[in-house]
Amino acid sequence: MSNEDIGSPSASSPSEQPHIVSLVCQAKKALQQGEQLCMDAHTLSNASAQTVVDILALDAQVRWMSEAVLDQLKLAAQVAKSIEQKRSELEGQVQEWDTLRSQRSDALDSVLESLGSQYVPPDFHTVSVDSSPFGSQNGSEDENEDDGTPFGLPKSTSDPRQSPTDTIRNRSPLAKLDEKKSKRMDRRRWKTLSDFVDERAIEDLLDTIETDRQGLDDILAQTSDHPEHLLSAIEAIRNSIPEPTELPAFDAIFQAQEDTSSTMAKHLESLAHHYRNMQDAMHDFEAGEEFNEEDMQGMNSDADALPGIIIELEEGVRSIEAYRNNLLETKTAAQERVEIHRRILTDLDELGTIMTDMLEQQHAVEMESLDHLEHLHLQLRPLEELHHKYTSYQYAYNKLVLELARRRQYREAAQRVVANTIAELDAMVEEERILRAQFQAEHGQYIPEDVCLYIENPPNRWTVSTWNDEPLETLPEIENDLVEEVR
Repeated sequence: MSNEDIGSPSASSPSEQPHIVSLVCQAKKALQQGEQLCMDAHTLSNASAQTVVDILALDAQVRWMSEAVLDQLKLAAQVAKSIEQKRSELEGQVQEWDTLRSQRSDALDSVLESLGSQYVPPDFHTVSVDSSPFGSQNGSEDENEDDGTPFGLPKSTSDPRQSPTDTIRNRSPLAKLDEKKSKRMDRRRWKTLSDFVDERAIEDLLDTIETDRQGLDDILAQTSDHPEHLLSAIEAIRNSIPEPTELPAFDAIFQAQEDTSSTMAKHLESLAHHYRNMQDAMHDFEAGEEFNEEDMQGMNSDADALPGIIIELEEGVRSIEAYRNNLLETKTAAQERVEIHRRILTDLDELGTIMTDMLEQQHAVEMESLDHLEHLHLQLRPLEELHHKYTSYQYAYNKLVLELARRRQYREAAQRVVANTIAELDAMVEEERILRAQFQAEHGQYIPEDVCLYIENPPNRWTVSTWNDEPLETLPEIENDLVEEVR
């Protein structure tokens, strides 16, 4: 029923009786329309109340799900932190190994550098690489001119039976001796202790260690991006969580709807009162009562007010419906947030699976890294052994130089004793010879020739030689500055 159905009747002339039935019908229709509008408003109010209940339930669900998601993300962040911590511990052990390797490599380099600065006189080394306890990687033509034992005496290359052909074919002994003297004067042509070191084997060892070290980096790289990837996934899920929204002021909405409903109830009561009055007027009219002009004007005036009342009732319904629609929008938004959280929970399940795989892979990498690191520690032992070996080698060589210097001093002292003894014996023999000559000149002519025939013998001459005529010990020539260098 529309407002046009409740139009006011045209004014009747004073001589005509108004049609009371039409006014009664208008009042009845207005009352029915008002009742329907009030029923619609009541239904909308009840729907609003139920919507509010749904919104509160959905909001509680969203809040619970948000807290659950945040708690799960905290656990995931702890897992990422745990993986990062385990990686940091492994990297710390690797760094300790790197420091230890650097220390041992530097110590070995220092020894090798020291060996390279210590010259070895040419008389000390030989041509045979195999005769050196360390081998030699720096062969040269000069080595072919040396012969003997490691750090020992050079063997004589002169052969009295050498033929002129051999002399022509090879270098003459004199030229060879001159070249050796020239070589001794120029220390730049001398070998150093490092020439007797197998540097190629050391380089191979260092290359092997470096290759294995890179292998450890490859193992650790398998999980290098796990913490960052996990934190990125956590941050993505955290950013996808809907921002908490402020709920409408339900009390204000309910109060506004209540006020509107009260106003509509008053309007409905007014319509009902008008309808009852019109029914009474119709009964009076049917009983033969006639209405004066004032009565008709009052009934017409009331009938003219009916459309305005209906409009106000319709506005009240629209107002309540607007509140209901706002609540429905809030409910829809809450439902959307619930759906978002459900998708987030699905993402969390996938993240849990990823974390499980990451933890298993991290554990496998950790075990493999520890085994590999143990292997690397074992590989550092040869470096320490080489350092001890070449340190002892240098120390033994220094002691060798001092020992040879001591032996030279011993030999020179023994030679001085021998020379002094020979000189003293020669003097004694000469004195004895003079005394015997004097005796022979004074008494020999009076002694018969057949008496003491050996009286005319000269005194024995003496000599001092090595035991069993062993060859005299020959020692290499060592310059004094080399002896002072190793003291």
